[in-house]
Amino acid sequence: MTLGLDVRRLAAIDMWGSAGVRWRRWVILAEFLLGVVVSGALGVVSVSSGGVLRTVVGCWLIGLAANYVPLSVHALTLIRPGALEAEIRGVDVPGELRHYTTAQLWVVVPLLLVVLAVGQWRRNSR
Repeated sequence: MTLGLDVRRLAAIDMWGSAGVRWRRWVILAEFLLGVVVSGALGVVSVSSGGVLRTVVGCWLIGLAANYVPLSVHALTLIRPGALEAEIRGVDVPGELRHYTTAQLWVVVPLLLVVLAVGQWRRNSR
């Protein structure tokens, strides 16, 4: 686990929160999906409007949107009844919340979660 960041666990802990309430799962799923769509759209608009700074910001936004793709994919699999509960069974949720509350800041590094998710998927599929 590079950087101590498991992308699936990040999605699961974020969806569960401190109390495991059902509505939070849907809010986090919506956040992840909106992160893909809104960041991506703003990035495309920024890149297409020209200028060096706008292009750099646009590329960063597109990389940010890409980071929300694996989070969204995991959230979509975890939203199924019982899937999230199974994922966090036996996990120290308060400890994981402390860790992932700060670790989730890595989402702002363009494409980092994509690279981590692909690596984790490849390791788990062997």
